[in-house]
This record gives sequence, C-alpha cells and structure tokens, in this order.
Amino acid sequence: MSPSASRAPRLAPYRQRGDEPRKGKWAAPERPRVRRFFERRRRTLAAALLCAAVAAGVYQLTPPTATLSIVVIAAADLPAGSTLSAGQLRMARLPADSVPDHAATSLDAVLGQRLAGPLRRGEVLTDTATMGPGLLAGAAPGTVAVPVRVADPDSLQLIRTGQTIDLVLSEDGPGGGTKAAAVLASAVTVLWTEDAKNDRGSWLGQGQGAAGLVVVATSSERAPALAGASTRGKVFFTLTDKR
Repeated sequence: MSPSASRAPRLAPYRQRGDEPRKGKWAAPERPRVRRFFERRRRTLAAALLCAAVAAGVYQLTPPTATLSIVVIAAADLPAGSTLSAGQLRMARLPADSVPDHAATSLDAVLGQRLAGPLRRGEVLTDTATMGPGLLAGAAPGTVAVPVRVADPDSLQLIRTGQTIDLVLSEDGPGGGTKAAAVLASAVTVLWTEDAKNDRGSWLGQGQGAAGLVVVATSSERAPALAGASTRGKVFFTLTDKR
C-alpha cells in the first residue's frame, strides 16, 4: 500500500435517515417548563411559604390596634382640696373603651379647679373629681349641693367624702343663753370637705377662706335652711351610718 493511500481520510459510515435514534415508547417524556422551574427552586419556594405561614399566624394572634383618646391624668398623688396646677397633671393616651365618661381632655379645662377628693398618680380626671356640678353625678333628681360652715373646723378632719352626717344647729337664746340644739338635716352625704389647715380658696371662689366648710347633698326643699344656718347660730355635725 502506498503512503498516500494510508493518509487518506476516513469517511464516516453513511447513516441513512431511518437509522437516526427515535423517541420510542421507553424514552422519558420532556418535562414542562413550569415544573422544571419549581423543581430547581423548590427550597427557595418552601422557605418563602414557611415565612408567609408564620407571618399569617402572627397577624392572627396580634390584637387589633385600639383607638386611643387623649385625657388628663394626675402626675402624682394629690390630696383632697388641692388647687390643680400644670405641674400636677399630664396628658396621656388611653384606649378609648377604657376612658371614663366626662373625662377631662385638656389642661386648660381643669387648671385652677379644686379636687373634691384624693387622686392617685395615673388616675384620670373626670367631672366628679373636682368641685362643681360633677359632685352630683349619679345623685337622685332634685338633689342639690349646699355649702355649710361648721363651728369647729378641726372636726372636719374626722369625715371624708361619701360619709353621712347629721347637721345640728345650736342657736343663741335670749339673755346670752343657748337654745336646745335642733337637727337641721339627717343623713346628708358629704360631697367635699376641707380642714382648717388648708385655706387656699374654695369652691365658692378664690380668696375666700374654706376653713370649716363642708359641702353636703340634700333636697332642694331643705337647701335654704342649711345654706343660712351659720348666720343663726353654730352648726355642728354628728357621724351617722344612716342611708
């Protein structure tokens, strides 16, 4: 064989059209594109679904945001009879459904007023906390508030708001003597009182001494007799548990 013949290129065997491999019934079918996408990213998708499930659970367990209302509260423990100042109060936001009726919503509305009873730090100021019409909240129709000045101011330290007392009048008799004491009113409820050591004004107006003053709830029929009692003699009270 000549050298030129040995270097002749080899020709690939001729393959007829019918000899090409065909997809038969045993060949794996081609997977859809969407399926291949999910299979390649199955871990990422699983993590995303887990995060979504956790977020949905947290959302269901979290209570809805409550509507808040701005109210005035005490910034410190305040004694009865205190004249309210800006340093004793502050504004706070509370859930609307927990705010009491007639709560104060601005400092200007309560500054200079006097407390009808003690107030704890954080308590909401309402119309019943200060001297004024709010003292009669919940009282029977026809009930009025009457200020009475007693003869012994120190004795007012014995009573507190909500107690019931009997008011007694001791009038001067002829010749410098005294008449028998008469009961002016029985089982009246104390709405407000201030002892003799706190003389910084009163419900009746700034600058007037409040020593010996007590405000009681009574009927409109008995109010005139109680209001002018101190001009006819000395007024005293006795403690009672009558209702």
